[in-house]
Amino acid sequence: MDRTTSLPCDPSGPRPDPELDFDRLPEVLGELRDIDTLGLFSVDARGRIIAWSRGAERLTGFRKTEVQGRPPTFLEGPECRGFEQVHALLAGEAPRDDWRRECRIVNRCGETRTVIGSAHAVRRSDGTITGALVVFLDITDSLRESAPAPLPEPPQGLLELQGGSSSMLEVYRRIRLASDSDVTTVITGESGTGKELAARAIHELSERREGPFIALNCAAIPETLLESELFGHARGAFTGATRDRSGMFQLADGGTLFLDEVGDTGRMIQLKLLRVLQEREVRPIGGDHPVSVDVRLVTATHRDLSALLASHQMREDFYYRIRVFEIHMPALRERLDDVGVLAAHFAGQIAGSGRAPSITREALEAMIRYPWPGNVRELRNAIEHAMVVCQGDTIGLLDLPESVQSVGGPIAAHDSLSPMQEIERRRILEALEANGWNRTRTAESLGVSRVTLWKKIRRYRIDEGVFRRGTRNELDVS
Repeated sequence: MDRTTSLPCDPSGPRPDPELDFDRLPEVLGELRDIDTLGLFSVDARGRIIAWSRGAERLTGFRKTEVQGRPPTFLEGPECRGFEQVHALLAGEAPRDDWRRECRIVNRCGETRTVIGSAHAVRRSDGTITGALVVFLDITDSLRESAPAPLPEPPQGLLELQGGSSSMLEVYRRIRLASDSDVTTVITGESGTGKELAARAIHELSERREGPFIALNCAAIPETLLESELFGHARGAFTGATRDRSGMFQLADGGTLFLDEVGDTGRMIQLKLLRVLQEREVRPIGGDHPVSVDVRLVTATHRDLSALLASHQMREDFYYRIRVFEIHMPALRERLDDVGVLAAHFAGQIAGSGRAPSITREALEAMIRYPWPGNVRELRNAIEHAMVVCQGDTIGLLDLPESVQSVGGPIAAHDSLSPMQEIERRRILEALEANGWNRTRTAESLGVSRVTLWKKIRRYRIDEGVFRRGTRNELDVS
């Protein structure tokens, strides 16, 4: 049947029954027939449509004059199940006088839509079924919003680095170039962008991969101890040096030494590092003889090296020695196309051998809007938080940290709610009122945690004071 054409009326159809025709007796159903988001119709005992609300017209695209006298099964397509159970209800074959189920229908444009349908049989005093009232709500858009976001394309990456944005592809290219030689490399970028992962990738792709990879954060060690950590010391070199101790350069012999936050080192340490790079040997503190080392040095910093040089915090000769080849790690806000890939990657990592949760479209959109000042490290922490909070196997918006949620912000008072949001908000308000606005009892009655209830109250801007003052639209969201 061509659903772009009008459906003919059935001239032999029944005359409307006054008990069911809410067009003639609007007080029977109040204002329900005028709600655009709610479909409402009645059928007679033979299952043919008598009345058809404005909401039904809007949700299906069919006008009342096109459907009156026809059974509601015209909404069914080849793979859709609409209101076929209405016939069982009218025939008295259903186990009860009403039913509620999720249905799939086809609208006038041929689109498949998902609705929640509810039907109730109408009986006379003698028990005879005279027809049924049917209500349905289109939840297609709400389901899409809360459905798992489409899986990203097979992730492009390099070892533990993930993402296929143009900036990351450039990072991969430069990592491969660096791994082909022993060139001294500096990795720049904000904290949390994955500088150590890039250093590990250089090592793993190089001919030194069989050797050790040693990492040291220079900013985490006091200047007075950093020299010993880097170059080692001999027994008796200072108070507490009870034995000879190898430094990081000796431990990394034959492999790669990664010095993170090298921009925080003092000028004296810089001078000694420069000598190691030039002479390929270290002298432990208090030692009598230098020790030869074969080490590839990779450094990293979140600081502006040029500014350090201009302020004389960095030696000029050291600056040029470590900046032979530079790899810049982009901030996450500069590669938002990679957020979905990274989030899915972290969810899989954290789940381990278990099943990784999917992420809803709404949650993914919030993550893309968020600026991520802590970069990739902050994103991983957000996913870990969400996996602790979420119930079931899907991460939704309310499972994310509040800072990430708040970018989209709570639903503003002037924003229109989706049909499913209207239903949920009304249900929460009714439960709060029934439980005297006690959050604990309300959460128990709704079957959710107190944290989840609090987040939903904030999301829907539900205010107890406003409600108790009788302001409209708290329970009456229509």
